[in-house]
Amino acid sequence: MISTDARTMIEATLPVVAAHIEEITANFYPRMFAEHPELLSDLFNRTNQKSGSQSTVLAGSIAAFATLQLDYDAAAQRGIIERISHKHASLGIIADQYPIVHKHLFAAIVEVLGDAVTPEVAAAWDELYWEMANVLIGRENELYAQAGVAAGQVWRTVRIVERDQVSPDAVSFTLASVDGDPLPGFVPGQYVSVQVPLEDGANQIRQYSLTGRVGDPTWRFSVKLDGEVSTWLHEHAFDGDDLSVSTPFGDLTLPDDGGPLLLASAGIGCTPMIGLLHHLVATGDTRPVQVMHADRSRARQPHRGELGRLVAQLPGATLYQWYEHGVSAEPTTRIGLIDLADVPVDPSSTALVCGPTGFMSSVRDALVDRSLSAERIQFEAFGGTR
Repeated sequence: MISTDARTMIEATLPVVAAHIEEITANFYPRMFAEHPELLSDLFNRTNQKSGSQSTVLAGSIAAFATLQLDYDAAAQRGIIERISHKHASLGIIADQYPIVHKHLFAAIVEVLGDAVTPEVAAAWDELYWEMANVLIGRENELYAQAGVAAGQVWRTVRIVERDQVSPDAVSFTLASVDGDPLPGFVPGQYVSVQVPLEDGANQIRQYSLTGRVGDPTWRFSVKLDGEVSTWLHEHAFDGDDLSVSTPFGDLTLPDDGGPLLLASAGIGCTPMIGLLHHLVATGDTRPVQVMHADRSRARQPHRGELGRLVAQLPGATLYQWYEHGVSAEPTTRIGLIDLADVPVDPSSTALVCGPTGFMSSVRDALVDRSLSAERIQFEAFGGTR
């Protein structure tokens, strides 16, 4: 926790900083990449940088953490830290990189806010930064230890043993170790980072959810044709090729309370749900499970048949699907955007939601309107932040 003096100063200056936070982060990234170009080419996602989505995510995280120091909420802070630390661990982030961020972030703050950054203001926000950084570093070191790797040493070479077309614009890759040993285990719902060499010499990274069964000696993930890394995989990755892949991480995992579940996804956001459903089937789970998926059409839906087969094997599961285009021939299939108005929702459910930001916001609002508390809704964003 930050000191009382720092908390008082942050409370007084948070409105000003929050009003300029996106301008600050937009200033910060070019500064850091000018001094450390390797971070842009080999760590940060260039597509997200061009779109500005990475700046938005960083701004939101800083503002949310600062707000929580004024009105402390342990569960909310844990949610922020878990999401960021799992992402950092999947990229191999280490403690030595936090001073780099600190240097350029605070230079950006001074440039944007000018004379408003007095020594007292700078000291308070400096304390806040290192409070957040130290919490993240501690949690990331725990994740590395749990994975059985040294801090940052998450990368391994694996071999593609099978490539399948799971929709017109999505392919699935099954990976095995190059020495024939089983790959490390993972928790259902987790993802791996994949790093690929691009023509301009950059080594770009993107995360993909694991869709296989826990306990299999192989890993499997699916890739929609979208962005530099995904396009490279579609065009260059085939049976027998090697890939650089991280240890699995990710916090969109099943709760351990045994209560009812609601799994909602859109498009390629179905992939963590496929992994979760495989686990529920393998363990003979009988709890109530509502599976909701939205897509443009049946023809373009990735893993459509697999999703239906998995739901059919769960005695307590129901599948609802929405398609923007097509004709509905089933009672639980609807045409149009996802609409939960006539779908029964148990307020004691835990909801796991994955898809584009607009989809997740819509589903969250609909679930809260149906008396499901926000604390019971977990997210995994596909698109701008992955």
